[in-house]
Amino acid sequence: MIEKTKGIVLHQVKYTDSGIVAWLYTRRFGRLSFLIKGMRNKKTGKHAVFFQPLFILDLVTYIKESRSMQTLKEFSVSYAPVDIHSDVRKSCIAIFLGEVLASVLREESANEGMFDYIEDSVIYLDRCKTGFANFHIAFLAGLASFLGFEPGKRTDPLNTWFDMMDGKFVPVPPVHGNYASPEISGILASFFNTSFDSVKNIALTGNQRNEVLETIVKYYSIHLPGLKKINSLEVLKEIFT
Repeated sequence: MIEKTKGIVLHQVKYTDSGIVAWLYTRRFGRLSFLIKGMRNKKTGKHAVFFQPLFILDLVTYIKESRSMQTLKEFSVSYAPVDIHSDVRKSCIAIFLGEVLASVLREESANEGMFDYIEDSVIYLDRCKTGFANFHIAFLAGLASFLGFEPGKRTDPLNTWFDMMDGKFVPVPPVHGNYASPEISGILASFFNTSFDSVKNIALTGNQRNEVLETIVKYYSIHLPGLKKINSLEVLKEIFT
């Protein structure tokens, strides 16, 4: 059956000498993979740029549930994150987020609210000119609510420890050991209670930013045991140190 939907590129790998396999998160069908032939030859290779992480495409595709890979009939660009892929800092964020999303969005079921959140976030990052060093942390904090483990806000200043197992702030360190220090917990509390526009006001040193990022990635791994190692994490940490 031929269907139309919008999709966000997560990741691609080479397939044969001229083709690629691309993974996209679509608004109507969730995560789908596509075998796209000829994408790397001289005639059509110019279109390969559109399958970089976080490009947003309008798709016409043949959907067959029994297939592990779907067939793409045609596509056009809905939004090209040009600034993301021309700025090395934003590009590193895009690669990191694409890798995280490719790992966490494993179910094929659609979630239009989550799709809209990711789409709006990509456009925000692309158009943001300054103050985006904390963006990836804020994005992961917001995404967690769609994945089923939204962290609770800190309502009592005496709750100085973030319990990563229960996703809430507590007054004493929990016995299981999966918690953040009071310093990092205080920073996380700010991220859990802010918007993209305000996140630039959270002043962090490079070391603090990296520790917060490591903490939220650990939080994800606790609640998503199948989360793969994020290979781009170390590069991202170096860029924003």
